[in-house]
Amino acid sequence: MPGSKATVDQVFHALADVTRRAILERLSKGPISVSQLAEPLDMTLAAVVQHLQVLEESGLVRTEKAGRVRTCQLEPAGLSVAEKWIADRRSAWERRLDRLGKLLED
Repeated sequence: MPGSKATVDQVFHALADVTRRAILERLSKGPISVSQLAEPLDMTLAAVVQHLQVLEESGLVRTEKAGRVRTCQLEPAGLSVAEKWIADRRSAWERRLDRLGKLLED
């Protein structure tokens, strides 16, 4: 998603669907054409394209068209939105638990 920033909601929405997670898993092995990506999935090519649009809008996938072939690849930096959100929550809870531990020690 050049020039725009995905929101936490967009990323988690994209990750919430089992098919989109399967697509990401496949793309983690390397770039692949949309038609090859759709082969093992039990859905139409149009449905796969809709899933890819959600993944692209969330910044998790990038597609490029060369001639008649559209190739998809994982955009690892797209996961940073989710990683940061989770890390922020983890950090807050660790501080709270540290304060609780200190309180219980005293």
